[in-house]
Amino acid sequence: MSIITTIFVIYLVILAGLALWSRKETHSMSGYFIAGKKLPPWVVAFSTNATGESGWLLLGLTGMGYAAGAQAFWVVAGEVVGIALAWLLLSRRIKRLSDESDSITVPDVLAARFNDQAHVLRKISLLIILVMVGAYVAAQMVATGKAFDGFTGLDYSTGVLVGAAVIILYTLVGGYKAVAWTDLIQGILMLLGLIIVPLIAIDAAGGWSAVLADLRGQDPGLLTPWGPEGKSTAALVGILSFLAVGLPFMGVPQLMVRFMSARSEKSLVPAMVISVIVILLFDLGAVLTGMAGRALFPGLEDPEGILPLISTQMLHPVLGGIMMVVVLAAIMSTVDSLLILASSAIVRDYWQQVRGSSLSDRALANRGKLVTVVIGVIGIVFALHQTPLIFWFVLFAWSGLGAAFGPVLLCAVWYRDTNLAGAVAGMLGGFLTTVIWVIWLKPHFYDLLEVIPGFIVGLALTVIISKLTK
Repeated sequence: MSIITTIFVIYLVILAGLALWSRKETHSMSGYFIAGKKLPPWVVAFSTNATGESGWLLLGLTGMGYAAGAQAFWVVAGEVVGIALAWLLLSRRIKRLSDESDSITVPDVLAARFNDQAHVLRKISLLIILVMVGAYVAAQMVATGKAFDGFTGLDYSTGVLVGAAVIILYTLVGGYKAVAWTDLIQGILMLLGLIIVPLIAIDAAGGWSAVLADLRGQDPGLLTPWGPEGKSTAALVGILSFLAVGLPFMGVPQLMVRFMSARSEKSLVPAMVISVIVILLFDLGAVLTGMAGRALFPGLEDPEGILPLISTQMLHPVLGGIMMVVVLAAIMSTVDSLLILASSAIVRDYWQQVRGSSLSDRALANRGKLVTVVIGVIGIVFALHQTPLIFWFVLFAWSGLGAAFGPVLLCAVWYRDTNLAGAVAGMLGGFLTTVIWVIWLKPHFYDLLEVIPGFIVGLALTVIISKLTK
């Protein structure tokens, strides 16, 4: 058995242990979908970051650092500001609303806030979550296949199947509690990896000055905030898009659930401090890895393969094996959360609330487990038939969820006059604008990131329609 395989097996044993330890919480919907709202600050903080970052961080953002150089630091700024605002503006108020209404899902919170007895918001939320989660899960499965291929030489399709099987099994057995606690371990591994790898890569390139000199020789634009294209309208739009990557932190349901699952509103304060510091270290490490990687391995056809390449070519086999686990951990920490999110939307919001199912709480929790498997299998099918760039494909799903839920949630907790009509208009408007922008308009506006028009339209519609129907 190779060193990498041994390390991976050890990691699987740890995940299995956490899943079995968490299993007793999965016999109720509150336990399976939100861990009974008992999670401590460290778990909430790392689970929030690990869920928000995913394979996009370790493969996509390192690839962006490789391709765009210093311009990728705008992504760092956007993410740090975005997650800080999510904690400051939403976390405590969402937690309070969810506790007062005994909510399990984000649509629960919205239905209670707007007295949505006809379940209009639940139905819209279900549609949006299923469409975007499908795209998101498929992209993460793609990242799984790339990770196995880059680290072990295992072919892409087999990598997708192995990674997906692991994720589905421990999510099925341990529910949200297992997801959150494995996020803590995965987040710590990601943090250590993104500190160690850039330091080793920079040292191997001859130090930071040597990295800068090499990049300057390849393209001076790699060292400017404007990027390789230089000062231009396209570069300015690119900067705005990079900054806007952090916008969806203020609304994506898989992160809002983290706030709801905290043991208390007070515990969210230390969780916020931990989360903001860790995400800064995450993102800086990813961009620096990409920049140092370009100095070491110029001319890569696929920039998103730079971290696996550094790990296999330059690290001791033990560290290389650990880095493979780190990449898989990043992917798993998002996929498991998305599976729980989609499952809760179908079982809690549709079967129990919209359809008025008379099944017991335990029976509904078991339905949730079945749905988890089905959604995971659908993600596998899509991943096996398409391999888009992880960075941009994840951003589409991330933007769609953020533009649909972010404006409505912000108005729900900060704008007292927001009503049901405004919430419906804002959610549909933000989501549809994102989709329309990507399909028809984006190429005509220098590829402006879709969350910007989506968020603006969603926010404007929520406020305007609420005022008109007051």
